[in-house]
Order: sequence, then structure tokens, then C-alpha cells
Amino acid sequence: MGDKNVFVMIPTYNEKENIEPLLDEVLMHNVNVVVVDDNSPDGTWRLVQDIASRDRRVNLLLRKKDKGRGRAGRDGFKYCLNKGADIVIEMDGDFSHHPKYIPLMLKEIKNADVVLGSRVVAGGVDARPSIARRIITKGANAYLRLLLGLRVGDCNSGYRCFRREVLEEIGVNNIESVGPSIVQEVLFKASLKGFKISEVPIVFKDRELGSSKLGAKHLASGYFMALKFAAMHKLGRLK
Repeated sequence: MGDKNVFVMIPTYNEKENIEPLLDEVLMHNVNVVVVDDNSPDGTWRLVQDIASRDRRVNLLLRKKDKGRGRAGRDGFKYCLNKGADIVIEMDGDFSHHPKYIPLMLKEIKNADVVLGSRVVAGGVDARPSIARRIITKGANAYLRLLLGLRVGDCNSGYRCFRREVLEEIGVNNIESVGPSIVQEVLFKASLKGFKISEVPIVFKDRELGSSKLGAKHLASGYFMALKFAAMHKLGRLK
């Protein structure tokens, strides 16, 4: 985005099969990257460390304590802000969020505060072969829109682009989520602050390499956390 300092933040855990080709694709778009790794046993962080030693655009944030997707996201956002990021793009490390959509998101953020890579807007596709997973996602989106009053289609999208001001205003230090519910928490807080949220179409695919970390336990926890966020808001305790 011209003179804008753009950071792509990628939380990882056991992504050694994906991280090198993913970084190659991301770096084609002339951005900075921080990989936030929770001390992956498979050595993902070592691969990133090696790449970072050769490319100054790549940064490694190695976390050994207070692990979890939510905590990694929180620390990744803080890292980007401390590095002077004007725009932060958050994406998964397994190619389910393809880097080819980065230019589209950067174009859209010129007229919005938050941009979601969406499976449900015109042109978006949920290409996962599991019918059950697609049905669960649709149900979860309806549940979150009703419970949290979100006026977006894909409330569960983890492929997101933020203006710096959004992350500053919602207070990333106050993120409650330990796990994947950080996706809904940050979106809810941005919505409550009145920020303009836009969506661009993406094709969302299952990973081809490695194993998923999002199971039934995480999904159930996310639904509970959404109830907690709604209750905290009504009580005036959501920071």
C-alpha cells in the first residue's frame, strides 16, 4: 500500500510442511511477516529462524509460555504494533488462507477499517469436502450474528486485515481469549467500537499437509466464549 507499513501475522504450531512455501508466497506481495510460533515440537520455528536470518522482512516471535491460539494472536498483534505496522493482516499457516488474496484485502482496507476474507459473500467459496463442517460453519455464523449482533457474513473468518487504529482502540492487551475464540472476540470488539467492517471473497480450502488443531472441543469452547462476551458487554465489563 505505497508508504504503508504492512505486516502479515501468522500464528503457527507444527506447520513445518507448510511454512516455507507459505512464506515464499506471502513475501511476493512486498510485506513484512511475523510468524508467532508456540515452540512447535516439529521445529517450525527453526525453519522460520533460518529464513529470517536471510530475509529481514521475516520475523520470528517464539513463545514458550502461556500458549494457545488466542495468546499467540494477542502477542502477534502487539509485536506488529510495536514494529510500527499501519496495516496488520492475520492468516493461518496451512494454506487454507491463500496469500493470493493479500492484494485484494489491501485494496479494500483503503475504504474500511477491518476486512474479512469471506466464504459467504458473492464469489466466496467454502471448498472443504466435509458437508458436516460446512453446515456447522453456517450454523455458527447464524448463532454469532444473533448473539453478538454482528452484521457480517463470515463471523468465523480468521483471514483478516486491520488498520492500526482498530487494534489500538480495542486494546489488544485486554484480549480474553486463550484459544481460537480470539477471532470472534476481536471482531465483536471492533463492531462495538463502530469500525467499518467489509468482506472480500476468498476460496477457503482444507489444508493439504499437516493436521488440523481445531477440533470439537475448540468449537464448543468458542460458542461458550461468545456467550461470555455477550454477557460481559451487557454488564459493561468488556474492555
